[in-house]
Amino acid sequence: MSDKFSPALRISDLNDFIAPSQDCIVSLKGQKPAAAKSDRAEVVISKKQLPVATEPVKISLKDCLACSGCITSAETIMLEKQSLDEFLSHLETTKAVVISLSPQSRAALAVQYGLSTLQVFKKLTTFFKMLGVKAVYDTSCSRDVSLIESCNEFVARYRQSKPGKKQGRNLPMLASACPGWICYAEKTLGSYILPYISSVKSPQQVMGSTVKHHLSEKLGLRPEEIYHVSVMPCYDKKLEASRDDFVFPVESKGGEPNDSVLKIAEVDSVLTTGEVLDLIQAKCADFNNLEESPLDRLFTNVNDDEQLFGANGSSGGYADTIFRYAAKEIFGREVVGPLEFKTIKNSDFREVTLEVDGETVLKFALCYGFRNLQNVVRKIKIGQSDYHYLEVMACPSGCLNGGGQIKPKRGQSGKELLQSLEAVYTDNVLVADPFHNPIIRGLYDEWLEQPGSEKAIKYTHTQYHPIQKSATAQMHNW
Repeated sequence: MSDKFSPALRISDLNDFIAPSQDCIVSLKGQKPAAAKSDRAEVVISKKQLPVATEPVKISLKDCLACSGCITSAETIMLEKQSLDEFLSHLETTKAVVISLSPQSRAALAVQYGLSTLQVFKKLTTFFKMLGVKAVYDTSCSRDVSLIESCNEFVARYRQSKPGKKQGRNLPMLASACPGWICYAEKTLGSYILPYISSVKSPQQVMGSTVKHHLSEKLGLRPEEIYHVSVMPCYDKKLEASRDDFVFPVESKGGEPNDSVLKIAEVDSVLTTGEVLDLIQAKCADFNNLEESPLDRLFTNVNDDEQLFGANGSSGGYADTIFRYAAKEIFGREVVGPLEFKTIKNSDFREVTLEVDGETVLKFALCYGFRNLQNVVRKIKIGQSDYHYLEVMACPSGCLNGGGQIKPKRGQSGKELLQSLEAVYTDNVLVADPFHNPIIRGLYDEWLEQPGSEKAIKYTHTQYHPIQKSATAQMHNW
């Protein structure tokens, strides 16, 4: 199977994927004509059942998330709204095209071209604007909003679970930024695990809310007049952008009866780092010598000295940031210096604790890769988990190792590339407290009011839905 999606779509205990060489076929259940349309496609169980004349169905990303029968590979899903061609076609329209660039993608391109992350950011700004993009922003900025909201949510859950109060399903709180993990939780783990997952949107979707609900007003545009594209290290981000939870209705400008309401996505399209590299190689003869443009500072973490800044941690810094905040907010303990994460089973499962008067009051962990994740989930299910928070990522080694990243060069091992990425990711990037980010303070003052407010919950939080498998949706081994 293709390696473009995260391990969420490939782990051995999932039997609901279609190999790239196979076509997904809509079932003719109920003897419906082949041309009949259905809101939800169902997969024929056996090859022998496939009608000879049936055409392969066109499966959208939304269908992929909605269907309980299969998760298809990038080759099988028709990525019509998530392709380079679709992105380029919107550059020729009257819409304002806005790019949101992830720091992991920025680091990968920096390694590819032997540049600093700041140089890459500036050259990408030049490159995209030459193509017709209006602005290029930084998801390190929207990540700070995600972190602040996550800190607020964790402290509230922790206090609700204190002795003498009803425990409920509050802890451990599980990070929600990885769409591969979320997809796996909804499709496979069922409703028992979903209440533990943080309700905070990922940085990609927080930026989507910001662009479509706040930036549009600042620019005097309607949400549908902005085409928002994110550049991400992970193909699963395409699935995340296609969720119905991240689509909102607006009244159409024309107001015709049949078109009175439009459905607008917070993120219209997602390009992986590898796809952006393909675009650069197709459109730019010499990226290294491309002029460096000033950064769009409205939603970009760069200070007056032109230094990039953000939270510590190449997968978002959720455990690091929330641990420090909780230690200070709940126990009055200021944690200074790097956190000392202790390796438990392997380098992808590490934990850190805070002790007060000899008692462990905070126990956090980094949990990357599904082998580790399945062990954690099993303990939560039987009530034996003693963690308060887990930073969960589907990919081993986290987001820098995402399936949409640039592949190792010839003669370079994956481990060597990852080491280079980790070094470049942190090089000349200041570690900064998201609560002290002036851009984010302004965003709350102008729009979100305060962490955990009604508006903040409306625009920066979401919900999850267990997807039940039907008997007709079970796949046989191909």
